[in-house]
Order: sequence, then C-alpha cells, then structure tokens
Amino acid sequence: MFRLWAKLIKENCLLKDTTIENDSKDTRTHKIFQALDDVCIAFDLGKPIWLKANVNDFKRHAKTRFLQDNFIEEIEFDYLEIQVIEEG
Repeated sequence: MFRLWAKLIKENCLLKDTTIENDSKDTRTHKIFQALDDVCIAFDLGKPIWLKANVNDFKRHAKTRFLQDNFIEEIEFDYLEIQVIEEG
C-alpha cells in the first residue's frame, strides 16, 4: 500500500489535510504524480510545478513543500506539503 499525506499550511496552522492511498501496480513515480493530482482535486488547486529544489527534497526525505513560486495562480495559504507515509 502506498500512502501520501498532504497538508495546506498557513501561518503555521493546518488548514486542510488528506491522505491518498494507492495500491495499484504503478511505479512509485506514477503513484506520487497520481496522488498529487488527487490532492489538487480534493483541495481545488491548480497543479504545482516541480522545481529542482522540490525534486531534491523529495528524493532525500520523501517530503516536499510547494510554495507560491510553484503555482501559477495566487494561493491563499503559505505552502502545500506532501509526504510519503507508507510504501509497500
């Protein structure tokens, strides 16, 4: 089971969170991108752009934060954080 936890944070307060589960046979990368798509639908957000810093953070820690620079439209929160909490 693959699980990804997503949180919207503003001023160090949790606004929304969700956990996306995926037990398909897809690759880890496909599961991450699909989970991020599901998060964006759940939170009614445009898809964030993966910058080099996001890729590096995610490779090291299985976690990254998407800030205003990652979004085309204005966001009403400080950042979207995603973290893989279970792989198997």
